[in-house]
Amino acid sequence: MERDLLARACGEAMWRGDHVSKWFGIALDEVRSGYARMSMPVTQNMVNAHNTCHGGAIFTLADATFGYACNSHNQNALASSCTIEFLAPAYLGDRLTAVGEEQVRAGRQGVYDMRVTNQRGETIALFRGKSVTVKGHLVEVR
Repeated sequence: MERDLLARACGEAMWRGDHVSKWFGIALDEVRSGYARMSMPVTQNMVNAHNTCHGGAIFTLADATFGYACNSHNQNALASSCTIEFLAPAYLGDRLTAVGEEQVRAGRQGVYDMRVTNQRGETIALFRGKSVTVKGHLVEVR
């Protein structure tokens, strides 16, 4: 199966059970081999006491995107570590987009970078996730 078709099939398989992303209002916009793009509206329930989007909501968007990117090769992959740099605030009504790209895969390890931007293209956060593959696959390939 062609790599990007396989990646889309993996994304669809993950989406069926991804209740957290759906609960946050996150949309799965695109999945390709080693790549994912997801977006999320900042809602009233995500705004903190500083009247900005809670960092945990931004982290969730970036982490979800990481999950789709690192699982796009049809090998079950889990996070082994993640870091995030918050660079600018997001506000109620903003639409955030996270774009995740694979930097390297070697053996069972992978490194992926996510950039979170708002609807004006301003960078809100940078996230790096490191993955490890475990037994199993998302889809059956014939």
